[in-house]
Amino acid sequence: MPSLKCKICGGDIANDYLIGACICENCGNRWSMAELVPNYKDYSFVVEKLNRANELLADKEDAVQAGQAILLYKSAAMECVKHSDEIASDLMRLSKEGQARAERAKHYATAKAHFEKEAFRKALSEFEKVKGMKDADEKIEQCLAEIAAARKRRIPYAIVVGMIIPAIACLFLKEKLEVPVGLTIPAFLAGTAGLGYAVYLDGTLSVIVEIASFLLLVPLLLFLVLAYGFHVSTGLAAAIAVGVPLGIVILLAVLAERE
Repeated sequence: MPSLKCKICGGDIANDYLIGACICENCGNRWSMAELVPNYKDYSFVVEKLNRANELLADKEDAVQAGQAILLYKSAAMECVKHSDEIASDLMRLSKEGQARAERAKHYATAKAHFEKEAFRKALSEFEKVKGMKDADEKIEQCLAEIAAARKRRIPYAIVVGMIIPAIACLFLKEKLEVPVGLTIPAFLAGTAGLGYAVYLDGTLSVIVEIASFLLLVPLLLFLVLAYGFHVSTGLAAAIAVGVPLGIVILLAVLAERE
């Protein structure tokens, strides 16, 4: 801060830039900063932005308002760069501190919004960025508990989805490569366990497995019905199982394009 002294007792002056006041730390006398700092009016635009940003953060927990506050703090910091005195340095510090506070407020508000929508994984990711802020630590524990419970409920689904790709692979091994059943069954079980566990973890690999499984489900069912229900040759059954769904997709795409 600028080296200012009290006009009454000569004590050190504490500056509150945001309200534009100087207060003597010794006797408590108060003055407008404009009285003691002739060029303080040059910073009115910066102070206005800082105060507006602080108001946005104090208003409510809202990610959009926090984002607006971040922009105001950054803009204020850019204004400070135009000056090189101690006031500019102090206002720059306030701008950076405010920006950091606004970033945390944005993460917290975003986390709360995800939590209310029961998107616990996204909420957990945001809450972990603001550990120690308000009830963030408590919410982290709640998110972890909800994620663990969701995983338990996901087990039957994971097993069913995890069976599709191994079933197709083992049918191919048995029908085309004539691999003995004694080998295909262990391969099927191992594949189901591995892919089922991937789906259970509910990560990026899970999404890939689920998409692939659902795309292959209809051809698999068609093949099983034709090959084992109607005793159609495996080659023809495979061709129909792949060709019919593919043809339907192409037909729907063509009709949609015409419309």
